[in-house]
Amino acid sequence: MAEEKTRVDFNAPKSLVERADSVVEILDISRTRLLIDALEDELEELATDEEFRRRLSDAYYDDRIGYDTVEAVLGREEALRMKLLRESIDQTPAEPHLEDSLPSDDVFYDGEIPEWTDSHSSDPPDDESHA
Repeated sequence: MAEEKTRVDFNAPKSLVERADSVVEILDISRTRLLIDALEDELEELATDEEFRRRLSDAYYDDRIGYDTVEAVLGREEALRMKLLRESIDQTPAEPHLEDSLPSDDVFYDGEIPEWTDSHSSDPPDDESHA
């Protein structure tokens, strides 16, 4: 199945076009093929550039770009990861609510509050005898 194509028309510096024409003549390819290859290479490089990825994720998380844009730039797998992360970030964690107030220490511990002792202490408890 052939991919849908879009015509693109743009202005470029004359010296750049002349350089491109020299390269296409040497490589025996069309100017269009050279431009497509160069654009694909640049987009692949950007997709792995950390600064660009940070800017892309910031734009996605700030709702300046949509999922389709992320998928077009990074591919489906990376876009899905970002979507799942965004969904987890957007969730508000549930807050527990008590129907009554917390019990006092006396009520909670039934009147006796245990005292912690270090079981690795070098001093033996007073009530033990040594033979």
